[in-house]
Amino acid sequence: MNLFSSPSLDDLIRLLKAWRFWVLGAMIGSAIGAAFYFIAPPPYRAKATVNVDFNFEEAFPTNTDRQDFYYLEREARKLVELAWSDDVLNELNTPVEELRDGKLSLSQPAEAGWHFYADDQNPQKAEELASAWANAFVEKTQSEIQSGNLNEFIKLEVTQTADLPKERSIPLANYLLTGVSGFLLLSVFFVLFFKPK
Repeated sequence: MNLFSSPSLDDLIRLLKAWRFWVLGAMIGSAIGAAFYFIAPPPYRAKATVNVDFNFEEAFPTNTDRQDFYYLEREARKLVELAWSDDVLNELNTPVEELRDGKLSLSQPAEAGWHFYADDQNPQKAEELASAWANAFVEKTQSEIQSGNLNEFIKLEVTQTADLPKERSIPLANYLLTGVSGFLLLSVFFVLFFKPK
């Protein structure tokens, strides 16, 4: 088969007949993926949670839905900037550049639970970072509310900063799937372009 030509019916039949090769390839690919996972495992990820309530009803009782949407977007953006600010990150006793370079991540920046994630090879360190980040964020936000820089109706509650869930940032299943997919893709090229003599 030519690299730039469409596969013929014979090529497709040959692919289907190679089912034993696919099974073996899937097993080899998953074994390679698992080996990578255990030789160079991804860091642990811990998650702390802060409940953020913007209190639409109290802040703007006569607002329309559209006004509520803009209010939520504006205030949420302020809080996100605050979460990543130097004042907050300097509380974590880790170089700020390292924290911003993928060690920390923030999820669900809207109303309800905000998830503060921290990655580290040491699960205890990941938990400490996530917890410290969530607490520093809440303290700084409450300070900004008291000083009038943020809406006074915003309420924050740390709902989870102890005994945090810790798991690998990338699950083993992803490694297995990548290994299987990659090996099967290579196998397709091998079966199609290297005909047995």
